[in-house]
Amino acid sequence: MKENLRIIISGGGTGGHIFPAVSIANAIKEQHPEAEILFVGAEGRMEMQRVPAAGYPIKGLPVAGFDRKNLLKNVSVLFKLVKSQLLARKIIKDFKPHAAVGVGGYASGPTLKVAGMMGIPTLIQEQNSYAGVTNKLLAKKAHKICVAYDGMERFFEKDKIILTGNPVRQGLLNHNISRENAIRSFGLDPAKKTILIVGGSLGARTINNCMMEGLDKVKVSGVQFIWQTGKIYIDEARAAVAQAGELPMLHVTDFISDMAAAYSAADLIISRAGAGSISEFCLLQKPVILVPSPNVAEDHQTKNALALVNKNAAFYVKDATAKDTLLEKAIETVEQPEILKNLSTNIAKLAFTDSADIIAREVFKLADKYRKENGR
Repeated sequence: MKENLRIIISGGGTGGHIFPAVSIANAIKEQHPEAEILFVGAEGRMEMQRVPAAGYPIKGLPVAGFDRKNLLKNVSVLFKLVKSQLLARKIIKDFKPHAAVGVGGYASGPTLKVAGMMGIPTLIQEQNSYAGVTNKLLAKKAHKICVAYDGMERFFEKDKIILTGNPVRQGLLNHNISRENAIRSFGLDPAKKTILIVGGSLGARTINNCMMEGLDKVKVSGVQFIWQTGKIYIDEARAAVAQAGELPMLHVTDFISDMAAAYSAADLIISRAGAGSISEFCLLQKPVILVPSPNVAEDHQTKNALALVNKNAAFYVKDATAKDTLLEKAIETVEQPEILKNLSTNIAKLAFTDSADIIAREVFKLADKYRKENGR
């Protein structure tokens, strides 16, 4: 008799890594209810709270990222990496997984490296259009690499690649809220064009500065805004709004719990260019102006943005020029229905509707083959 299917899923650090990981886990459980799933994350990162909240157990590794500016600080980082690999070995030895999945983030490096060394089949979910250093290294021993963009054979062996897209939060697709009711839920006017501004769970400094310094433009624009600042910037943003006077066309908040309503309300979105967010915009067919973060490895957000821009599926404003151009560009764009329609049509062509299910099936194939070959 076969033992229950056991899968490790590793990674995190940001919602952009955690949401796909949980979506993959949910898809595995839906296809194989008997499956046991264990997450491995980085101590002190948001996955240590978000994953248990989604109903899955998680183990933490003391891993940290390399400091590219202060090389001396990396002595402790190397120590933590060695310690994390030893701990990952113990976790794998105790849990005895049939396959290991890496979704990116600090913890996926040591976990997948050790799993590969121990003969456990591994699958990488590469979210970006430009592969990071860690995934390029892990790919040498990986059995399958699930990608979201064409042309990834320049980073990985062609025979290992499967074009799946990025899994997104299931709740975004299974809602029935109308645009009008969604707008009213934010205290705004359904008759007006609405721009949604999101900068991730922590916020985006440049985008927030554009809003804080452009409140006079907001006031006279004839357009309304839902502005998610992120928790770091909320006090500063509220102070700027209070100083600007009455702004009934602006809803400001640090965190939006109902993103399905926010997306339904939006005629246009301003966002960073994280891979997970882009996948959501594609599925929901949302016109978007992307402002890639300059503070990410290999500048992969700019490459993500250009992958859409080159297909006329999004607009792109450089972080360095956003202060002078972003708000004007957004206000001008949202008042042009034909442009919004073209952006929506083109971005919809890039959507993948069943990414998590496809990845779950690939994970099962690897795990089942391993079980049969090892009598487990």
